[in-house]
Amino acid sequence: MKFAAAILAQSREPLIVDEISLSSALSPGQVLVNIRYSGICGAQINEIDAVKGPDKFLPHLLGHEGIGEVVEIGPLVRSVAVGDTVVLHWMPGDGIQADPAKYAWNGSVLNAGWVTTLSEYTIASENRVTRIQSDLDPRYVPLFGCAATTAWGSLVNDANFRLGESVVVLGTGGVGLLVVEAARAGGAYPIVAVEKHDERAQVAASMGAHTVLGADLANLEEAIRSALPDRGADVIIETSGARSMIELSYRLATQGGRVVLVGVPRHDEPVSLDTLPLHFGMKFTGSKGGQIRPEVDIPRLLTLAEEGTYGVSRLPLAEFGLASVNDGIDALRSGSPGRVIVGMGSS
Repeated sequence: MKFAAAILAQSREPLIVDEISLSSALSPGQVLVNIRYSGICGAQINEIDAVKGPDKFLPHLLGHEGIGEVVEIGPLVRSVAVGDTVVLHWMPGDGIQADPAKYAWNGSVLNAGWVTTLSEYTIASENRVTRIQSDLDPRYVPLFGCAATTAWGSLVNDANFRLGESVVVLGTGGVGLLVVEAARAGGAYPIVAVEKHDERAQVAASMGAHTVLGADLANLEEAIRSALPDRGADVIIETSGARSMIELSYRLATQGGRVVLVGVPRHDEPVSLDTLPLHFGMKFTGSKGGQIRPEVDIPRLLTLAEEGTYGVSRLPLAEFGLASVNDGIDALRSGSPGRVIVGMGSS
């Protein structure tokens, strides 16, 4: 079986779109999925740029949020069946954690993890696929594999957000904009968004941010504080991974707020913090996918999106075909608002 895929062959280089093939039959716990749409997340940019350090798995496939149809299941798989529509996600859910898939490319082994989505077909571990039934526009469904669930989970699970609290969102890419939306849906006040790209800032305002400030503002910290109640920020969600924004988020929370880091900083840019506020009620933590339970939270949040309570479909989408995946990556790098989606049948 042969099909097209986007391959990371060298760090900091464009992806190669080429034909690959399955190297063996499905092993226990593996699921073969025909991908319909895949999202491109900031995590893929980090992988391409080797933000966490040298990539020892090259060459490999990419992508961790998608929608597709199950076409074959391996031994012992019980949670999905052939013909099911599934969301593919990187957080583990129900089912077996199978061995990572192996593919063949130009006569050599091509690596992959428990889930990849930037290809026409993929082999995923059973615990990385969740069966769904949804009337939502299928282009938005991949977001429930990462962006929409991480945004909701970082606010509700990681930050323990409560009705009426103030929320500051640093960085309004796809996840940041959906944090703004989740905060709006949950009754946050005020919602302050910080964004350096004008188009993203405009979308943040349209999605419910009460105040939107530019990240290059000389007196940014003072401007954020002036937009907040006297008690300061209750919740700060940092999505950019920039060292300056991480340090700013920490300073904003010194009055007892809670900081959740969603963005991942570069491995060679350590952050400097004064730890004293941690002894006086301030909380500072990283997020791992918002601590979601895919088999529970994905269907629940899809229902809220279908009803318009969680307005995921308000997020702008830029759609590209697989052959143009590098154009999609360039759009994401340049600050395209919302999410970049790759349609496997798109031109």
